[in-house]
Amino acid sequence: MCGIIGYVGFRNARTVSIDCLKRLEYRGYDSAGIGIFNEKIQVFKEVGYISNLEKHIPHIKGCIALAQTRWATHGKVTKINAHPHVSNNEKITIVHNGIIENFKELKQELISKGYEFKSETDSEVFAHLIQDCYKDNIKQAVYDAVQQVKGYYALVVLCADEPDVLIGARKDSPLVIGVGDNENFLASDIPAFLKYTNRVIYLNDGEICRLTSKSIEIFGNDNQPLKREQELISWDVSGAEKTGFPHFMLKEIYEQTDTVHQVIRGRISEIQREVMFPESIESIIKNGSNDIHIVACGTSYYAGLAGKYLIEQLTGKPVFVHLASEYRYYGNYNKNSLIIGVTQSGETLDTIAALKKAKHHGCKTLVVTNVIGSSATRIADGFILTQSGPEIGVAATKTFTAQVLVLLLIALKLGVFNKTIGADSLYQLIQSLKKLPRVVQHVLDQSDHIKKVAEQLVNAHSVFFIGRGINFPLSLEGALKLKEISYIHAEGFAAGELKHGPFALLTEDTPVVAIIGSDETYEKMVSNIGEVKARGPKVIAIAEENDETIKQFVDEVIPYPSNKGGLSCIPIIVIMQLLAYHVADLKECSIDKPRNLAKSVTVE
Repeated sequence: MCGIIGYVGFRNARTVSIDCLKRLEYRGYDSAGIGIFNEKIQVFKEVGYISNLEKHIPHIKGCIALAQTRWATHGKVTKINAHPHVSNNEKITIVHNGIIENFKELKQELISKGYEFKSETDSEVFAHLIQDCYKDNIKQAVYDAVQQVKGYYALVVLCADEPDVLIGARKDSPLVIGVGDNENFLASDIPAFLKYTNRVIYLNDGEICRLTSKSIEIFGNDNQPLKREQELISWDVSGAEKTGFPHFMLKEIYEQTDTVHQVIRGRISEIQREVMFPESIESIIKNGSNDIHIVACGTSYYAGLAGKYLIEQLTGKPVFVHLASEYRYYGNYNKNSLIIGVTQSGETLDTIAALKKAKHHGCKTLVVTNVIGSSATRIADGFILTQSGPEIGVAATKTFTAQVLVLLLIALKLGVFNKTIGADSLYQLIQSLKKLPRVVQHVLDQSDHIKKVAEQLVNAHSVFFIGRGINFPLSLEGALKLKEISYIHAEGFAAGELKHGPFALLTEDTPVVAIIGSDETYEKMVSNIGEVKARGPKVIAIAEENDETIKQFVDEVIPYPSNKGGLSCIPIIVIMQLLAYHVADLKECSIDKPRNLAKSVTVE
């Protein structure tokens, strides 16, 4: 959740660190700080945006620094609780993302030795503990300190006695090395330094690194040196910039024609009439299960629910979808089950913990993620990349679409293996997939109409989203998008459940967004809409563009092109994203950085 930066090189460390830190704003934060070495370590911290911090930092010379955007977990949002934290002798400075579970015991022990604490945070323990361990080697001191810590961390350390060295350490929290020419970086995420280098080394759990401007050394759990290869990142830096759009979220919504291309590219063939994954992935899909369990959080959880409908419909195989934060403690781990973890970042702590537990119980594990080299890809038996490119807006858009599409491809492959999908049906679905980018573009071309509809939701205090079948999880996701970025209370319901409680909340001032498909639930949805209209609210229908009947029952219609085999869910997703975006924009909300939210949730 916090964003961490470490820089050592030839450039001005203040300028580079602030630039990199701004590229991590999407992770969410409440305060920010920086420590720069120039004859001594100078630390600056402020509550609020990075721009506020930037105004309070003088133009200091210095080519080594560490910085962080903090998301409060221990201690209030105050300047003194912001990072970096400094040791009592003012020679060691740290930034930390994670939680020290035994910090009370460590803090008490350090106090008994005479150390004084200034903040309420658990992270300050690291600064004093490393000072206590330090003799004449900062890497060794960090190693000795982390052996005493229970919990998880991404840690960057700067020592005034070794002013050309940065130390990084990680356990269950992301930290990646950016490899430059006469400069090196440490960061929570690749977009931070992508402007400067596309060469990376991923740190694994328990590893420590020692960086200078000209060298990188990595050490394992046993403190012995390791040899690691660099990896090249294919993302373009423009993927982490707005490139003319007012918000990252809108840019990423409009990128979804390309997202669809990227997901299906090399994975479907009209000529061979085939869905294709690498042999190792196909083996997991074919042989991995009697049943399937999908574990995820937030938007990824709703993608999993949509995937459940697709897989069960196309294969007949039972699918169970779990919130990872619950499943890791209460899940039924059967070694004959396939556990699919869905996580945009590949670093969602609860999802990773659930995958680890599943592997411990002998289950086959598969991950759907956007980030190669992430923790989830290294834990699971196999992974499928959504290939969406960087997503900077906190509210997931193109990655949700990509996750649903990957789960559809898994369903198709499994249907072929199980012989529940015939050759002709598969061919028709592949043709529909090939047309999908044009379908998405057709929806994007309706943005002005969707904005006019959005004007009717701006002053609402609460909004209902309803649907049946796969449109139920889409209703949940539509409600989540609206509440995330517009701060309007919104809830998604299975339309058939309205009479079982939700009607008690419905008033004539509660707009209802109804998602309608031309399937066996159509007549039931029309009946549900009638029940809603009888209570006075406005109803906005998201319906197929050739549906003339629905217009007589609702106040507004947002049409989507008809498609087959569950593929209508994709244009519906895009409509709901645009609807939420326009409502939030009309309300002048902080769309890319909603209050109290973070892009990557790396704490419990």
